[in-house]
Amino acid sequence: MNGRKSGERKGIMYYRQLGNTGLEVSEIGYGAWGIGKDAWLGAEDDESLRALNRAIDLGLNFIDTALAYGDGHSERLVGQVVKNRDETVRIATKIPPKNRIWPAPEGLNPDDVFPGDYVRECTERSLKNLGVDTLDVQQFHVWQDEWVGDGSWQETVESLKAEGKIRAFGVSINDHQPENALRLVQTGLVDTVQVIYNVFDQSPEDELLPFCQTHNVGVIVRVPFDEGALTGRITPETEFEEGDFRNEYFKGDRKREVQERVRAIVSELGTTEDEIAEIALRYILSNPAVSTVIPGMRSVRNVERNMAVGDGQGLPGDQVRRLKAHRWVRNFYPNA
Repeated sequence: MNGRKSGERKGIMYYRQLGNTGLEVSEIGYGAWGIGKDAWLGAEDDESLRALNRAIDLGLNFIDTALAYGDGHSERLVGQVVKNRDETVRIATKIPPKNRIWPAPEGLNPDDVFPGDYVRECTERSLKNLGVDTLDVQQFHVWQDEWVGDGSWQETVESLKAEGKIRAFGVSINDHQPENALRLVQTGLVDTVQVIYNVFDQSPEDELLPFCQTHNVGVIVRVPFDEGALTGRITPETEFEEGDFRNEYFKGDRKREVQERVRAIVSELGTTEDEIAEIALRYILSNPAVSTVIPGMRSVRNVERNMAVGDGQGLPGDQVRRLKAHRWVRNFYPNA
């Protein structure tokens, strides 16, 4: 495998350095958006708690949540689990933009989006929801690179670090805009970046991932399955609950196109649609710049399938090279 491994702790799970933070994180982390019950519908708290606990049983030690996920519901579930575990579990959360605009457009004053007093207020709320004294990683839920060197956020972040309320600071980069954090990465002000990166959206490989490796910035990969497209389970007949954001994401003819592209990958690699999710995760973990990948895992079944991939093996080099041809440049998000 090409990725950096730093040892084995439980079962087959391998760990990597989270940039220069000094933290070791499991190759497979837990993306906790889906358990917030406000955009991905269908989650049940009892099953979410079982899934979180099972993931930790199997060696997972990194959970990514956000204050905006169910207005703190996701954070509270995570906190409920972590307080009852003896293991050290690293928690990353996010501050929503004060103006509630996702993604952040150009031309905004950072003090209208992340003013210092608001950054502190949200951090205190997350600490309370999670029931912890320190956040391992606090992140901005959107980012514009034009904010580098501007606004009161930087002083507040430094103060929160000095007070021991956060260990590391990161940003969640706007959807499909990996180049929109290059300046920030170069400054040394950020410890981690979270970015969409998958078999379809390979754009972080162009500049962001090499930049992060050079500057020793941790990389948290979100949307590894392209909101479910790369699980092989999306067909033209797939239906989602009313109110589920995927009705918009996969609107029109998109489900048919997704199925055709997944079948093309299966044909290219001589595999099956049942194996596409594993291939999708291994493709990401084959990049040495990646610290951890955070699939949403709302069921014990999905936890067990995904955790088995964190074995330090990645994908064979020839498969990685063949998947380059399946890069798909597009943006399905409603606000795009």
